[in-house]
Amino acid sequence: MNFRRWWAVSLIVVSGLSTTPTQAQIDEDQSGAWYVYQWTRSPGDNGIGFQGDFQHRNWSTSGDVEQLLARGGITWTPQGSTIKYTFGAAYVHSEAFGPSDAASQETRLYQEALMPQRLGTRILLTHRGRFEQRDVEGQDTRTRLRYLIGLNYPFNRDNLGKGAVYLALTNEVFINLERGIGRGRSVDYFDRNRAYAGVGYSVTDGLRLQFGYLEQTLDASRKGQLQFNVIHTF
Repeated sequence: MNFRRWWAVSLIVVSGLSTTPTQAQIDEDQSGAWYVYQWTRSPGDNGIGFQGDFQHRNWSTSGDVEQLLARGGITWTPQGSTIKYTFGAAYVHSEAFGPSDAASQETRLYQEALMPQRLGTRILLTHRGRFEQRDVEGQDTRTRLRYLIGLNYPFNRDNLGKGAVYLALTNEVFINLERGIGRGRSVDYFDRNRAYAGVGYSVTDGLRLQFGYLEQTLDASRKGQLQFNVIHTF
């Protein structure tokens, strides 16, 4: 095979490999944007409720879709307890960075426990552990463990009721429980970390608007995201 033919074949192979979603060539200096609607149906007398979220994530602030996510679950808060347990499912559509049309689909089941905690009169903490069973297109089914710690600090009152202006801080770490994902491929046990800081305003007792900045760190990249949240409890 002469050099020109070898070069042509190489270009075809590289082009074929680049059609799968990847974060290897993302622009780390370009901020993305995540638009999030979170909803919670408060539990009834039997402790049963519902919750979920819809997310539109962009690689940039105005376009280039990164992910579309829909998630929902049934919640249970035992009588006399503040811990809320959730059993749910999610669908995720992911697209590659840039002009590529490459995309993949994921479905997952998850179980989580959320525990609120108050320190002093205004520091409102949240601990959340989540266990996921992930079925990513083209990969073996695998599991992931997530732990989030969050802090809300209202400046003008001692809770997040109507009129509260507050600071929101969270950090969440993701751990893969298996390394093999099929066909000889593997991932690290450390999946990613998300650190977030934002400010919010409670329009009513059940509706909050929140704006902030999230930095997501993976093994091979780090990218900042502007985040717009609508948090609705009814």
